[in-house]
Amino acid sequence: MKNFNTAGAAAVLLLASTAAQAISVGGELGRQYTRAGIGLGTDSPGLGLSGTWVDNDKQGTVTGLGLDYRIPLGPVMVAAGGRALYTSPKFSEDGLVLAVGAGASFSFFPMFSLYGDYYYSPDSLSSGLKNYTEATAGLRFTPIMLTSVSLGYRYLMLEGRNGHSSRIADGIYLGGSVHF
Repeated sequence: MKNFNTAGAAAVLLLASTAAQAISVGGELGRQYTRAGIGLGTDSPGLGLSGTWVDNDKQGTVTGLGLDYRIPLGPVMVAAGGRALYTSPKFSEDGLVLAVGAGASFSFFPMFSLYGDYYYSPDSLSSGLKNYTEATAGLRFTPIMLTSVSLGYRYLMLEGRNGHSSRIADGIYLGGSVHF
């Protein structure tokens, strides 16, 4: 019971620290994959919590939660964080992954920004996989503060221990999001 109370208090503090920050909901359509995501405080400095689902009908699915911390450095926002993911590749066994990574975004006009991130999990932090690799880069257009449109490139590879790999995403995507 004491652990439950401690976990509950930590969750309340996390939500209270991000209460003034925005919630975002978005999606992406790639050539052979679909991605949906939700974020709490992911567009502003400080702590951010995110959830994601990526599906490729021929290769598999990845679902997970992320936690990161962002620091503004002038027009650049840098972030470091981690993700806990459940992977379900078509040609390998299902597993859990703890990935660590970093990202950055650069606002070069009031409505435009460049962004990118990279997450990796070695064999020692993955069950069912040899490694997990995800990289994203793109251009974001934000005509008003409530919406944004993204054009980018996403690479997401699940390398199985049995020698089979599942390339969940590898190509250009068009995405959009709304911010509350």
